[in-house]
Amino acid sequence: MSPQSLRLLVVSTAVGTLGSGRGGGVEITLTGLVAGLIARGHRLTVLAAEGSRLPPDCGRATLWTRPGLDQPSWQHQPRDGAVQMPPGSLLAALWECALRRQGDFDAILNLGYDWLPFWLTPHLPIPLFHLVSMGSVATVMDGVITAVSRWDGRRLAFHSAAQAADFELAGAARLVGNGFDLTGYRFRAHPDAEAPLGWAGRIAPEKGLEDAAAAAALLGRRLAVWGLCADPGYAAAVEASVPAGTIVWRGFLPTARLQAELGGCGALLNTPKWNEAFGNVVVEAMACGVPVVAYRRGGPAELVQPGVTGELVAPDDVAALATAVGPAEALDRSNCRQWVERHCSREAFAGRIEAWLLEGLSPAGPQTGPT
Repeated sequence: MSPQSLRLLVVSTAVGTLGSGRGGGVEITLTGLVAGLIARGHRLTVLAAEGSRLPPDCGRATLWTRPGLDQPSWQHQPRDGAVQMPPGSLLAALWECALRRQGDFDAILNLGYDWLPFWLTPHLPIPLFHLVSMGSVATVMDGVITAVSRWDGRRLAFHSAAQAADFELAGAARLVGNGFDLTGYRFRAHPDAEAPLGWAGRIAPEKGLEDAAAAAALLGRRLAVWGLCADPGYAAAVEASVPAGTIVWRGFLPTARLQAELGGCGALLNTPKWNEAFGNVVVEAMACGVPVVAYRRGGPAELVQPGVTGELVAPDDVAALATAVGPAEALDRSNCRQWVERHCSREAFAGRIEAWLLEGLSPAGPQTGPT
């Protein structure tokens, strides 16, 4: 139990409703954060898109929703693109509500990767914190995150060191990782007979599914693919690039079904083409006992322990990816689960988030004036 109970407003991503999968890793982060902080005695309100739903373990949180048009994701915009605000913007609706109701809370925690809330930070009377969900993808976002760091770096936290290193920060980065309800992931000491390889994530070019498919084809293995299909044309092109039957499309599944299927894989392939902030699917696989073969890039490179929980290979090296599968599958799968229990439990994550917020709410003031 926390020594100080906080009233917290958590503002979700302006991309997709909670429960749809469109918000990507932010949805997993929000669930772990909200449930974990409630368990520590804090009072949570979640502000999200109309149609959102919270899972049962977040049932003690209050849910506020607002209608509006999804914000274009920075992940799919030109690096030097301008800030956009569509007519009827969901982002604007969320932050109009947050500004109007800020006096009801001790702090606001933003989970969205959008320019507006970062820019608002020095102008609000209520402390506004940001758990940054992506690495560097846009010049204007780099600038506003740097500006917050120079004003008061305590208002920022990051999932991994690799993610934080993308930005020019004024001081040491606060790293909080991520947290999962491990009771929802069943450990499998052995894979299924004729186990497929696995791949999970949003099906879009930046996730590098084509490399995993090519590696599976080199090995003559099936590749089970889970995730929201954000780019059907890309998905079709990947399937056409490998022998028929290589890819088994499993769709976007809730955690209970995902882990039941994922746990039967021989290994998970993780092939991002960009600097992943963390690597939720890596942890989900290891929680089931599945070793991971990943590119040595971004957050996943900090999660996979070579020779213990999987193998790391040079980025974009498909041959090395295929070669590393055998050694990964030979590992003791219990190592994977044990590592996750030590580092990525919901309880540990909530404790790190709580410590960050309490430190940021301490009397020490910002480093400089508003920028």
